[in-house]
Amino acid sequence: MRLALFQPAIPQNVGACIRLSACFGAALHVIGPTAFPLNDRALKRAALDYGPLGHMTVHASWNAFQAARSPGRLVLFTTHGAVPLDAFRFQPDDVLLFGSEPSGAPDHVHAAADARVVIPIQPDARSLNLAVSAGIACWAARTRPA
Repeated sequence: MRLALFQPAIPQNVGACIRLSACFGAALHVIGPTAFPLNDRALKRAALDYGPLGHMTVHASWNAFQAARSPGRLVLFTTHGAVPLDAFRFQPDDVLLFGSEPSGAPDHVHAAADARVVIPIQPDARSLNLAVSAGIACWAARTRPA
């Protein structure tokens, strides 16, 4: 399992995902450009001392990420997903991809995805926080294999 963030805008979410990476043993890929410098103080505060345990790779662009990506399904988590999380079965080499906080994933990222998954929430709620969604996804990928 790998975790990928497409053009993240909130450093605290990336910091929390560094912790997820460390705790779940999942490589973290940050796809730029980001809306903040990756040495941002909030990023470091959110990651606490988990940074050395995490496995973060920064890609300058979507194309750079795609060129460097090793085999495995690209599973996009989106509020416009086609498959509810509880009906989806994960594979060990899946890449769990999350769009940017303010705008989600653009059409070309949706088109590249091998699967699109939605975490069911209340109909009147817009979306979950990125780091919360990533945590749910990491847990589901670990406990619900194909």
